[in-house]
Amino acid sequence: MRKIGLFLLLVIFLAWPVRADELEDLQKQIEELSRAREQSISATKPLESELARLQQRLALITAGIAKAKDDLRALEASIAQREEEFSVQYALLSERVLSYYKASRAPSTFLVLFTTGPSGNLARDLFYRGVVTDRDKDIIAQISLELIQLDKDKQKVEADRASLAILQEKVDKEAEFFEGEIAGAKAYQSKLSQQIASLNAQQQNIIAQKLASLGISRSAASPGRCDSDLTNGRDPGFSPKLAIFTYGVPHRNGLNQYGAWGRAKINQGVEQILQEYYPGKTLKKDYNQGIQITTTTGWSGSIEEYVKRIYEMPDSWTENDLAALKAQAVAARSYALNVTSNGIKPICTNEQCQVFKPEPKGGNWDRAVTATSGWVLMDGGNPAFTQYASTHGGYIKSINKFDGPGGNPGSLSDLNSRAYDRESPWFYCDWGSRSEYSKTAWLKTQELADIVNVILLARKDSGIRNHLYQFDRPNPEGAETWSFERVKSELSARGGKPFNSINDGSVAVDFGSGTTSSISLFGDAGTESFSGSEFKDWFNLRAPANIQIVGPLYNVEKR
Repeated sequence: MRKIGLFLLLVIFLAWPVRADELEDLQKQIEELSRAREQSISATKPLESELARLQQRLALITAGIAKAKDDLRALEASIAQREEEFSVQYALLSERVLSYYKASRAPSTFLVLFTTGPSGNLARDLFYRGVVTDRDKDIIAQISLELIQLDKDKQKVEADRASLAILQEKVDKEAEFFEGEIAGAKAYQSKLSQQIASLNAQQQNIIAQKLASLGISRSAASPGRCDSDLTNGRDPGFSPKLAIFTYGVPHRNGLNQYGAWGRAKINQGVEQILQEYYPGKTLKKDYNQGIQITTTTGWSGSIEEYVKRIYEMPDSWTENDLAALKAQAVAARSYALNVTSNGIKPICTNEQCQVFKPEPKGGNWDRAVTATSGWVLMDGGNPAFTQYASTHGGYIKSINKFDGPGGNPGSLSDLNSRAYDRESPWFYCDWGSRSEYSKTAWLKTQELADIVNVILLARKDSGIRNHLYQFDRPNPEGAETWSFERVKSELSARGGKPFNSINDGSVAVDFGSGTTSSISLFGDAGTESFSGSEFKDWFNLRAPANIQIVGPLYNVEKR
């Protein structure tokens, strides 16, 4: 087993330092770290199996040791009792030995014949004397044997106690060894996983930049909403066409603004709405209203005056939607107090914090702020970090819960009909557009086939992924970006079967977490299935223009 520990040290030595400016090197390091982690996991499995077997044996041995200790305690108690009894019997034994000795030295039968009376008495005396003498002999023998056994039992107790101590020490050492080896291997695997995640984060900067170009708004009051290609009626000029539609915006934490609006419409009150989106937080209704808030643009005023200038919900939301507006007012107030540490630090005025303008918003927003003056959600003794976003797409990430009435949906159509935020313009959208195709995000069957081929090629040879970025923009690594035909050729050369077209697709969804777990795509080369995250990552790297999957729950549509 020690060889496994040496193997793990050798694997650690093989993981070289990271150079973040060279994405090709980063990918090679990711692959090397991934292989090292898998080897470590494979090496650890026999240890875990051996430890499991050892623990089973240890349980049996421990039970045996416990029983042996109980037996020892019982034997020791018996010895103590027998020693106490023998202290009495020893005196009796002494008397018996003396009596037996006297009896054995008594006058002979002939002497008795001459010294006793009638013959009847003589026979009786001889009989009694013989019986007593035999009984004394038996008692003496019995007590002697018991004393010998007592001494043997004492010796056994001492020997068993020593043996049990040695056995316990050996078992403890073996268990400690295996547990130490496994703990070390697990720690090493965890370290590798963290390194891999860190490297992937650097590589994913390209995707993040592409995502940022979409200008997705977090605020329900923002005019920059999704222009869904299912409803805008624009024709890209080709058919059939396919697109990937995402549910909600990426955030999914805390208050769902359109979800709160949907809840208010069915008469849920502000406190119920807050409890649903911020479980575990307590509502304090008399927080200090005089705390001064300063923005990074130079405005300063009380927390209440500050909240009156928050522009996070649409002007169209009326008195009938006041519960949603009140919930937003409490969330905005709590958020500002949290990020400024009760007014000590300034707060920005855009969506990186929350949208603020120098002029009060007025209207029903002013009413909502006034009605909740001093209301703050608390996390322990401090204002809570109350994130929020316009649209969660039917799920609350922070508590892993469906945001709709009843239990989890059973299908996407069920989700579409029951989610509280289903009326949001961000609820179901294909993000991105191309001006040459009527500003839509529809893809040709060949374009989707190209993305599938890219994933299949990367599976065959991870060392060529620097050639697999979107081909309508400069390669971020300065390498040659392979075209649709080149990707097909490279895939064929590695034994793969490339697609020329993708004709349709379907998704499998985890409706507990609101995540696309897998996607299957059908085309002229058959059917290929991918995990939801694998397809999303490669789609976002390879898809043209700024077309993106922006969240964990998505679907494929064909028209």
